[in-house]
Amino acid sequence: MSKDASQTSFAHPRYWPTWLGIGAMRLGAWLPWRLKMGVGKGIGLLAWRLARRRRHITETNLRLCFPELSEARRAELVRETFIANGIGLLETATGWCRDPEHLRHRVTFKGQEQMARVQAQGKGALILGIHFSTLDLGGALHSLFFRADAVQRPHDNVLFNRFMARARAPYFDAVLDRHDLRGVVRRLKAGHNVWYSPDQDFGREASVFAPFFGIEAATVRMTSRIARLTGAPVIPLIFHRNPDNRTYTLEYLPPLEDFPGGDEVADATRVNAVIEQAIRKHPEQYLWLHRRFKTRPEGEPGFY
Repeated sequence: MSKDASQTSFAHPRYWPTWLGIGAMRLGAWLPWRLKMGVGKGIGLLAWRLARRRRHITETNLRLCFPELSEARRAELVRETFIANGIGLLETATGWCRDPEHLRHRVTFKGQEQMARVQAQGKGALILGIHFSTLDLGGALHSLFFRADAVQRPHDNVLFNRFMARARAPYFDAVLDRHDLRGVVRRLKAGHNVWYSPDQDFGREASVFAPFFGIEAATVRMTSRIARLTGAPVIPLIFHRNPDNRTYTLEYLPPLEDFPGGDEVADATRVNAVIEQAIRKHPEQYLWLHRRFKTRPEGEPGFY
């Protein structure tokens, strides 16, 4: 498709809501910080009241993962999750539409020596990311310290996908399709770091079942396969908004030792345990709106 044809197609009325959303994100990115947090909270509370399907998914996930909490505390955590994800929309807009340098003073990065050791050896690392509400802002802030490629699922909306790809381009060296195993392997072997988040349900064919918060969850095999094919160390990255709602913490944990092993289920269990540990520190900031337990073992009824 020619450039002109592409521009004409994106002028079609079906894309007008997308253009409106893009405009809102660009505007939101430049709001004063306190107002930005307030608007994000308002969006989250509105979704909490109106998005009944997503609220049901969130309630189900939290009931499964935190059975030790009282019903009142879980209800409160559902509300906090929607607020955090509402703020996350404004954080995403900020990461996509502004230079992350203006936020350097808001970031504390712990464990940088973990990546420094890998880079000193001339290797690329597989960065184990997590789907927190701060995901895209975390990627932008990470680029202030270390460069990396990213693995993503293309968005179904072609216009929004183009906007997303262009927005991420300044702080990722390359953006790879999640199905492009060869590309990921090639980049790692060339010494590039690759940010990969394996904590979503990608279906039965791509997964093994491994415990996640004590629930058997479809967990992608690719993490251990990439590590086996490349010899790249797997370094978990934790990132969250601090309780002051003004600053952020990024932290590299030590690389997973003796990973991968000889058992894909055992490897997936280790990965899930690291992710679970990180989530428990700030559970409200995780993407509980996703149907993490959608795919069930044969014969087991669904949760949602």
